[in-house]
Amino acid sequence: MTLLEPVRQGPLTTLNPVAKLGAALIVTVVLLVSIDPVSALVALVLELVLLAFARLPVRVVVARTAPLWIAAPLAGLTTALYGASSGTVYLQWWAVEVSQGSLELALATMLRILAIGLPAVLLFVTIDPTDLADGLAQLLRLPARFVLGGLAGLRLVGLFVDDWRALTLARRARGVAESGALRRLLGQSFALFVLSIRRGTKLATAMEARGFGATGARTWARPSTFRGRDWAALVVAAAVATAAVSVAVAVGSWNAFGH
Repeated sequence: MTLLEPVRQGPLTTLNPVAKLGAALIVTVVLLVSIDPVSALVALVLELVLLAFARLPVRVVVARTAPLWIAAPLAGLTTALYGASSGTVYLQWWAVEVSQGSLELALATMLRILAIGLPAVLLFVTIDPTDLADGLAQLLRLPARFVLGGLAGLRLVGLFVDDWRALTLARRARGVAESGALRRLLGQSFALFVLSIRRGTKLATAMEARGFGATGARTWARPSTFRGRDWAALVVAAAVATAAVSVAVAVGSWNAFGH
């Protein structure tokens, strides 16, 4: 299994992709309402507890969530240096002003990025694109043309790595891979862009020829059903969001819409 393939083990794989999408959306919407460290911290702790029961491979979890653990501290640092200043000022130099308010805002920003990003990444790790397309079309009644086009695009994402590797080997065989790093990156990126357009055009033509763009109701090879465990996942997500809001309100840190 490569890191681009969906994880097919653990209890999360048995959930309908629409339920995973809904669970991530519930937590995200609630945490976006308020910028405070308490609600984000409570949600993050509960998510880590639930992660322990997900039985996902540690290697996959570390690899998929690595950008979050890098981006969150960087966002917090930027907010601390250039965020809204209030309260005691600890450092002031040119455009940089570190104060009590900016530090609190930085902590809240960092925790909120982790609390929102962690469930989204880990839930989508276990989603198969075909199952997601089935759920979007059959349960949410999205247009079949849009869903199938998106599915085709997702299926091609995994080919980018192979295409990039093939381009690198081809340029190395021709003796043009030893030029400057920036020049090599730009040239290879443009080649990949052109290759992607050609492949997308051919795929669109093939799908049109097979009737994927026809009007009328479609039939689906695999029915998508919403079962009790899917409703339970939504309830758990709502419970996490409710607990985060309740604790934040109880300690007086809830800051709805920045007021």
